[in-house]
Amino acid sequence: MELSWKDFEKVEMRVGTIVEVNDFPKARKPAYQLKIDFGEQIGFRKSSAQITARYNIDELKGKQVVAVVNFPKKQIANFMSECLVLGAVGEQNDIVLLQPGFEVANGLRVG
Repeated sequence: MELSWKDFEKVEMRVGTIVEVNDFPKARKPAYQLKIDFGEQIGFRKSSAQITARYNIDELKGKQVVAVVNFPKKQIANFMSECLVLGAVGEQNDIVLLQPGFEVANGLRVG
């Protein structure tokens, strides 16, 4: 399925820094609860991410990631996810987070 340029422009991908990571035992699949700083304009957003196979809590704190910030909120168990963290999905749901190659300002738009 092809998207038009107009469709693509609707997807708001931003860079943010993970500032808090917690285990998420109530999730159906292993996941973490993330709190991400997207800068002054957007602020902090929460997300559930199924990235436990590749990442541990300590290495995620301070890592910059790319996320879609304009999807509707989604209830996951007892947690409200407010953005979608992006990653490359390999075999057996092995997810590698998308992140900028250099540190950039939180909230910077990806396009």
